Amino acid sequence: MIVDDQRLFAEAIRLTLGTMGLEVVGVEGTAEGAVRAAREHRPDVVLMDLGLPGQSGIDAGERILEERPETKVIALTALADAQMVKEALRCGFAGYITKETEPDRFERAIRSVADGQVVVPMTLGRKLFRTSRTRVRSHEELIASQLTAREREVLSLLAEGVSSRRIAEELHVSPNTVRTHVQNILAKLQVHSRLEAAAFAAQHGLARSRG
Repeated sequence: MIVDDQRLFAEAIRLTLGTMGLEVVGVEGTAEGAVRAAREHRPDVVLMDLGLPGQSGIDAGERILEERPETKVIALTALADAQMVKEALRCGFAGYITKETEPDRFERAIRSVADGQVVVPMTLGRKLFRTSRTRVRSHEELIASQLTAREREVLSLLAEGVSSRRIAEELHVSPNTVRTHVQNILAKLQVHSRLEAAAFAAQHGLARSRG
């Protein structure tokens, strides 16, 4: 699904995605329309402009992810802003693509996100994580920043050894939703089991005591 208030640009992207063999289930120009359409069409990937009229694309993407955590939301924007990248990742976006991206890079980015990877322009990523800390630490921060607030809740419960059934009961969601959150957590943390995810959480302070 494409969300952009510039209709001509959105239609050009629709044509581009068609040449990639991808079906576009809808084109929306507002945040509210995007949330409704995502609820109706259940898209695998949403290309989200951030400069929408009214509510921002960041907020719209976060609302979509709250309802459908299995959807991959990608920012497709003219804003080459490292802090905006950070905010998008914090809200659970799976990628950030600028509108000046070359067509071949655009296609690779879309397919990478569909395969479960997180895509951020290299130059913006370097600006965002250029600190005096070690390279390893910056990489860990990047990984952790991909988790949504709900995914952090699930991860914290996993680290405590809570079962999926109990997590579903505590968070008032369905077992299938918990399963989707766990799958997303494993993919984002680049680990292969719940045990590894729990270890990552404990090591990097992502498991918080409750009470």
